[in-house]
Formats: sequence, structure tokens, C-alpha cells
Amino acid sequence: MANTGTPLVEMRDISIAFGGIKAVDHVSIDLHPGEVVGLLGHNGAGKSTLIKCLSGAYKADAGEIYINGAKVDINNPRDAREYNIETIYQTLALADNLNAASNLFLGREIVGAGGFLDDSAMEAETRKIMARLNPNFRKFNVPVSALSGGQRQSVAIARAVYFNAKILIMDEPTAALGPQETQMVAELIQELKKQGLGIFLIEHDIHAVMDLCDRAVVMKNGHRVGTVNVNEVTDEDILGMIIMGKKPPQAV
Repeated sequence: MANTGTPLVEMRDISIAFGGIKAVDHVSIDLHPGEVVGLLGHNGAGKSTLIKCLSGAYKADAGEIYINGAKVDINNPRDAREYNIETIYQTLALADNLNAASNLFLGREIVGAGGFLDDSAMEAETRKIMARLNPNFRKFNVPVSALSGGQRQSVAIARAVYFNAKILIMDEPTAALGPQETQMVAELIQELKKQGLGIFLIEHDIHAVMDLCDRAVVMKNGHRVGTVNVNEVTDEDILGMIIMGKKPPQAV
């Protein structure tokens, strides 16, 4: 997939060490609007550490981050949100005892003129965003603990999108989901792409990357092995990058 124009995100020459051990060593990646970039590698390869420098969980020791071509400083998650970066972790960070609307607005509730929570306004807004992302979602009035894995992902994604995410970081969004639920998440990701969001997908599953991503970045021992367009390589090519650090001819 040839990308032209200014990337949504550029991470240039990022390095970060813990206790003298370089977890990420001079790694550069980018992401364009309407694109899904998968990050793969064994545990300890550095992919999660790299992306946490973008989400504000870690501060890089060296390197630069650009958002829409402008250099930015991201020192904490609040800074990341200022640049419309939202992270959806595997745990989803949902309050199980609350319904979809209460989760969507958790910490950012709509308050009416009398200072009371405006539950009807929050439900109406939740129904609107869900109609855009997952029109089949119907369970607005039950605790999210009663929802399926795919429906819970829908709520977490809707929360990010409602609050103007332009760059979405997703940590293994289909882990522990069945085929039908995985398909639901895949459809959500396709819808987000159409709306121009850029998505970084942290994954262990090569098949998920081949199905969901436009490009894949493979990391090994803190270094970037290479970046490939997924429609130009096979599962075996990517596996060779992960296990042996072997770069196929198509990789950059």
C-alpha cells in the first residue's frame, strides 16, 4: 500500500532503556489516515514499549514524535489525548457494573442544568455513536458484564471515537474471542478506517495481522526487523522476520 501525504504519526529514531538494557533501539515507524499498521514480535521484542512512548505511558530517552507533521512532546497519557491518541488495552478498562452509556462517559459525564447527571442525553449520544460503529448493538441498558467480548470491544472503541480519537492503539483486540466475535471486531476496524482513523494494532497472531492490517512492522530484540505491505508477503515471510529476523525482499 503506497502512502502519500503527511503521516498521522511519525516516530523517528525512538530509543528507551530500562536498567541499562535497551528495550527499543533507534526504531522508526509511521501511520497514515485510514491505515492499520500491525506491530509483531515475540514477548520482549519491544513493540509494546515502543507504542507506550506514543500513548504517554513511557517517555522515550531519545527520538522524536510527529503528529500531522508537527513535532510534539508526549510526557503522559493526558498529553497523548490532547493529540487525539487513545489506547484500548486488552483489559478494556470497562466498569463491569455499569451500562454502555455510563462506561462511554465515565469520568466525562454529561451534567444537566441542575448539576445532576443527564442519563438520557448520555444514552442518546451512545446510541448515535453505536449506530455509526456497530448498528446491531442493542444492549444499552444492561451492565457491560453481560455483554459478549465483541460487544465490550464495541463499547471501548465507541468511547475512544466519541472523544475524537484520530489515532487508535489497540492491544490484541481479538485475543480470546471466537470467530463470530472476531469478525465483529474486524468490521469495527474497517468502519474506523473508512472514517479516516489510523490504527496501531499490537498483535501476536499473524493471521489477525494478515486479515486486518495494511502494513506490518516486525520487531526483534528492541530493533525493527522491517516493514512490509501485508498483501505482498506470506505468513511464512512474517514468521521468518519474527523468529530469525530475516527480512524478505519486499521489506523496508
